[in-house]
Amino acid sequence: MTDHAPTRPEQMSAFICETCGMQYAPSARPPPACWVCEDERQYVGWDGQRWTTLERLCAEHEPDIRAEEHALLGIGMKPSFAIGQRALLVETPLGNVMWDCTPLLDPEIIAEVTRRGGLAAIAISHPHYYATMAEWSETFDAPVYVHAADRDWVMRPPARLVLWEGDVHEPLPGLALLRLGGHFAGGTVLHWAGGAGGRGALLSGDIVQVVADRRWVSFMRSYPNLIPLPAEEVQRMARALRPYPFARIYGAWYGRVVAEDGNGVIERSTNRYVRALAGEFNVSGENGE
Repeated sequence: MTDHAPTRPEQMSAFICETCGMQYAPSARPPPACWVCEDERQYVGWDGQRWTTLERLCAEHEPDIRAEEHALLGIGMKPSFAIGQRALLVETPLGNVMWDCTPLLDPEIIAEVTRRGGLAAIAISHPHYYATMAEWSETFDAPVYVHAADRDWVMRPPARLVLWEGDVHEPLPGLALLRLGGHFAGGTVLHWAGGAGGRGALLSGDIVQVVADRRWVSFMRSYPNLIPLPAEEVQRMARALRPYPFARIYGAWYGRVVAEDGNGVIERSTNRYVRALAGEFNVSGENGE
């Protein structure tokens, strides 16, 4: 009789795309492709599709935690990974909300968020920033708010996933999720009424992109592939923001912040964008502003 060694089950890993940072459901082998990067709004890395895991990220990266303003904490990672966004922790008397998600979740980040009261909710602007949202949700026992229009892009659904519908949802008083669309059908921004010393702040991800000249913002279907949005869509997005006062706009990365006159910046930037699509630049390239 021949003895056979018992078959060992294959180890399961929740693989993370190195180009966009999306974490997939646990599997024995990496997925055949990253469906987010195959989409025209993103891209497959120039070295081909590559995968990592949260364990490797924790070994190779460290937190980059910075105070943005009173009751607003940035949570990123260094060196930069994938798209490079940082999350924002909004602290309120009724609980904390994390806006967008960063792939790294390590003991230092867990300790800092716990010290500040944990998370009452996680809200995410669009699929490019879903990252390790299931890990964050499980760690802090927090619901994750994703607009229902983007449900097909959720590659690892958290147990407490909330697919909200409509154009406005309030996860906590004073915080309003606004579906603007644009970049994605469910593209969302977060209006924080108490931000900027009570003048209001808009946490925009890159649904509304704070550009290098931080007096302006812009709007695109794809940023890396330079696919613009139609003028009518951008004007509709601007109209949706008019009822909400905000002085400051926080983009998706450290330093991408409009410091003052946020509502005015949205209006001027929308007008400039629409004129540009209509060809209303003069020969020198100036737009008359």
